[in-house]
Amino acid sequence: MDAKSRNCLLQHKEALEKDIKTPYIMDHMVGDGVLTTLEEEEVRNEPTQQKRAALLIKMILKKDNYCYVSFYNALLLEGYKDLAAFLQDGIPVVSSSSDKDSVGGITTYVRTVLCEGGVPQRPVVFVTRKKLVNAIQQKLFKLNGEPGWVTIYGMAGCGKSVLAAEAVRDHSLLEGCFPSGVHWVSVGKQDKSGLLMKLQNLCARLDQDESFSQRLPLNIEEAKDRLRILMLRKYPRSLLILDDVWDPWVLKAFDNQCQILLTTRDKSVTDSVMGPKYVVPVESGLGKEKGLEILSLFVNVKKADLPEQAHSIIKECKGSPLVVSLIGALLRDFPNRWDYYLRQLQNKQFKRIRKSSSYDYEALDEAMSISVEMLREDIKDYYTDLSILQKDVKVPTKVLCILWDMETEEVEDILQEFVNKSLLFCDRNGKSFHYYLHDLQVDFLTEKNRSQLQDLHKKMITQFQRYHQLHTLSPDQEDCMYWYNFLAYHMASANMHKELCALMFSLDWIKAKTELVGPAHLIHEFMEYRHILDKKDCAVCENFQEFLSLNGHLLGRQPFPNIVQLGLCEPETSEVYQQAKLQAKQEVDNGMLYLEWINKKNIKNLSRLVVRPHTDAVYHACFSQDGQRIASCGADKTLQVFKAETGEKLLEIKAHEDEVLCCAFSADDTFIATCSVDKKVKIWNSMTGELVRSYDEHSEQVNCCHFTNKNHHLLLATGSSDFLLKLWDLNQKECRNTMFGHTNSVNHCRFSPDDKLLASCSADGTLKLWDVKSANEKKSINVKQFFLNSEDSQEDMEVIVKCCSWSADGARIMVAAKNKIFLWNIDSCLKVADCRGHLSWVHGVMFSPDGSSFLTSSDDQTIRLWETKKVCKNYDIVLKQEVDVVFQENGVMVLAVDNIRHLQLINGKTGQIDYLTEAQVSCCCLSPHHQYIAFGDEEGAIEILELLNNRIFQSRIRHKKAVRHIQFTADGKTLISSSDDSAIQVWNWQSEEYVFLQAHQETVKNFRLLKNSRLLSWSFDGTVKIWNITTGRMEKDFICHQGTVLSCDISLDATKFSSTSADKTAKIWSFELPSPLHELRGHNGCVRCSAFSVDSTLLATGDDNGEVRIWNVSRGELLHLCAPITEEGATTTHGGWVTDLCFSPDSKMLVSAGGYLKWWNVVTGECSQTFYTNGTNLKKIHVSTDFKTFVTVDNLGILYILQILE
Repeated sequence: MDAKSRNCLLQHKEALEKDIKTPYIMDHMVGDGVLTTLEEEEVRNEPTQQKRAALLIKMILKKDNYCYVSFYNALLLEGYKDLAAFLQDGIPVVSSSSDKDSVGGITTYVRTVLCEGGVPQRPVVFVTRKKLVNAIQQKLFKLNGEPGWVTIYGMAGCGKSVLAAEAVRDHSLLEGCFPSGVHWVSVGKQDKSGLLMKLQNLCARLDQDESFSQRLPLNIEEAKDRLRILMLRKYPRSLLILDDVWDPWVLKAFDNQCQILLTTRDKSVTDSVMGPKYVVPVESGLGKEKGLEILSLFVNVKKADLPEQAHSIIKECKGSPLVVSLIGALLRDFPNRWDYYLRQLQNKQFKRIRKSSSYDYEALDEAMSISVEMLREDIKDYYTDLSILQKDVKVPTKVLCILWDMETEEVEDILQEFVNKSLLFCDRNGKSFHYYLHDLQVDFLTEKNRSQLQDLHKKMITQFQRYHQLHTLSPDQEDCMYWYNFLAYHMASANMHKELCALMFSLDWIKAKTELVGPAHLIHEFMEYRHILDKKDCAVCENFQEFLSLNGHLLGRQPFPNIVQLGLCEPETSEVYQQAKLQAKQEVDNGMLYLEWINKKNIKNLSRLVVRPHTDAVYHACFSQDGQRIASCGADKTLQVFKAETGEKLLEIKAHEDEVLCCAFSADDTFIATCSVDKKVKIWNSMTGELVRSYDEHSEQVNCCHFTNKNHHLLLATGSSDFLLKLWDLNQKECRNTMFGHTNSVNHCRFSPDDKLLASCSADGTLKLWDVKSANEKKSINVKQFFLNSEDSQEDMEVIVKCCSWSADGARIMVAAKNKIFLWNIDSCLKVADCRGHLSWVHGVMFSPDGSSFLTSSDDQTIRLWETKKVCKNYDIVLKQEVDVVFQENGVMVLAVDNIRHLQLINGKTGQIDYLTEAQVSCCCLSPHHQYIAFGDEEGAIEILELLNNRIFQSRIRHKKAVRHIQFTADGKTLISSSDDSAIQVWNWQSEEYVFLQAHQETVKNFRLLKNSRLLSWSFDGTVKIWNITTGRMEKDFICHQGTVLSCDISLDATKFSSTSADKTAKIWSFELPSPLHELRGHNGCVRCSAFSVDSTLLATGDDNGEVRIWNVSRGELLHLCAPITEEGATTTHGGWVTDLCFSPDSKMLVSAGGYLKWWNVVTGECSQTFYTNGTNLKKIHVSTDFKTFVTVDNLGILYILQILE
């Protein structure tokens, strides 16, 4: 190094050591050939950043001018401009005629050495694989001048030869380690005479002046001797490169104390030679980006401008360098054949993918078949057996032990031979080995052994049946997951119809498989093998597929639901129900609890598929234009893409920094747009998940996005909480148009089918139509009027129009509000249908491209796929949750209010419904002997209907507000009612006498009748009061809680009562004492309900976190905590609040209502059974005295009459 340069570096050494980060700087310097990989490793091993920098500078000071220049350039490239300025004065003048003059980073010296040694030049199209080249160089440095072997091994066409040549294209490596040169020998598959010829040629090359002998060696031994003398005396520090070595015996001819680099498909070839050995495995495929780079160089097109087929070609061949280069070379000559060559790859037509001057084999299949032919005869058949393995599947050793009926060690020995020859790959997972084939090897084997495939699959099934029974498969077995995933595949491929049907139509199999891998894979198998399954019974296949599709959101959750109980909810004609009933009866004999839904035949299921891809609320879901895929997004900040038929996940992208509110496919399905609370709009490649573009011009969260329906001029519309709509052209970096007009957040936007109009929905209660061409407002519609006839309408109610969707003909539009979806006819503005199924707010609705189905997404974390025809035919009247139930000896009668406020009397056994009256009913009850019905309305009026003759009795005195609770006394002569007005009315309706119980300061929550004309009431004012209903006098006043008293229960011996409150406590009281016997603390949410056991020794309480607690009444001690599941992604025990509780007569069981129904073993505190209702938010559970019949109504208005199966 020049003195000037050296002084400059020393002068600024301290500043450089303090500031530079060495890794990226060294990358540049290694690339320039001024720093070796060993030196780089030495620097990396220093403990601190400053010490690493100090050592690097120390090394540079010992080197030449080129190193100084390389260091200066690296500083500039890595952004250290200030530090580079310090070194500028010291830059030496480098002579261009010097030996270091380089072309493409390769010096004259390197070019000369490689040319003399016969090392092949770089391919016409070349991309760097720096990590592998560095690994090879590091191993060569390790030889350190001593004899030894560096082996580069990998499967056919993975680029071993190119890597070997690239590794020695390095000035410092050649100068420092191999100053006597490099000698390349293309070995290949040889017999003895071929090998002799190779050795003779090499000796002639090394001894051109004939100083050692004037004749060529006559046999291999003589040639080996000649080579040893030449290498020792003329080329003592040189590298011999043996390319494409197949046989161990070939290497013995070169085993003469040389330094050797070799490429091979068989890792074990060096087992027969002596000396240090280093191995560099080469992965079978390039990364996607490298593969695309090769194609772009061949066809001379920018990587970003490559057609979609380019991505598919890389994916199809798993980035095999050979295949990518073969196809690239072909495309250079025939640039319009993208589709043709992709089709050949997909159809395994390898013979048509040929032509590559730099490769020894004319076609791809020839390259692979040579490897197979080289196997020992006794193991060739075992390799043929691998033809039945699927792509991308890692197979545990145990599966092949079963297939070949061998011990593990024997199987591993055979497979290791395949691995050594790069015919198979091994992945060590802990103690066990898993084996897999490259996609090209799978394709090659499948094509080669097509005629044997069915028999090979049959062999796999036969062997499985010898070793395993389905019910004995256990998750802790090494091969368990393989059989659950691929047993059906092998049966179908073996054409074993009977066995496949027996497997797929088995509830046991479905339970075991869904518990391990979820339902999507099973649904996919039903679709995949439908042609076989339908041959047995089309209806049975539909039964199972529908069962999985509609219960998928439950089957994918923890704790795993009881699949037999789910099966009992299927229609009685279903094969699923019949199997479940059979199993349930057997298990009931062993003490299991199961429930029959006896009125289920009246329920129609309108959804087609229910999936749960997100871990939080789903804000939007949309179909791809071809209807094959669904994209969804939500509060978990992700974009998910899955198959529309099965729910199988295709893509998961962490899309934004905050909640993702909307997503949309472009017209040709190439792109997906997303928008978020983070105010950004992003465009993604829908197949690869790559980010294409990002916009951030909105000033508030972006609520919606939608592409135009035609692709000739693609536009994206977005709507935001900044009240604005924007139109974007994807070819421009900025917004094309901004549309003003809404006075509140824009929630949703949709282009009309012809793209001429844009519809937008807003929190201002309007739907606006905009002209796309001019961006002007054309029409504004006030949506509120459409809601005024619904059952929960109020004049001043706020209507937030959540979203809309056009039908394909533009004649119908869907609108979502709260947890309902309304379908409107645009011309007549008539409501066509009303869909209930979601358990919480619906955020998005969308028709499929053909209009046959539509998607809805909700806060309940599910996405539902509905069939439009079924929905439009099923505009049903549904029940409200205010019901009264009377249990009879041989049945149950349910008095219910429907969604249009009519009264229904339902016979639970027969399903017969009597429609009684058309009053605006808010609550109702039956008299003890079922002669009369009482009901109150929203206006405070109370009426009694005599069932025999429909005579009506009206109370003269109304409540001031809506009637909330109503109950007859035991003799049926008096009716007690409570209202939002804080008063309780006692009406002797036969004598027209009234008593008013007025002392509560706030609304009465509820009341219970006691003996001796007494009544207990509780209120939002925190008090519980005891009344004499004959005199109207308040006899006792208990100040129970700081917050609202939410529930009370009375012990059967009538000595105690419980109170629960929003203050998160429950209390046990004696009627005789003013202060509580026990205050029960520990709940973390509002304690919403309580119940005494029949023997009055236990009290159960339930809270808003889904917890149920069981207490000892006499001591006030907690006996059991039936707690929510707290695992990540799991729901609470109740999926919401616990709203009602009831003990069995023997106090051994407890039933609780909440998001669904649960039965508990009181002795252990464990859950005995869960019944998942279609809806949620159950308000009350009505239980028969024998604890065998249960009645409830969910928030979808579905009535459940359940009986314990006996």
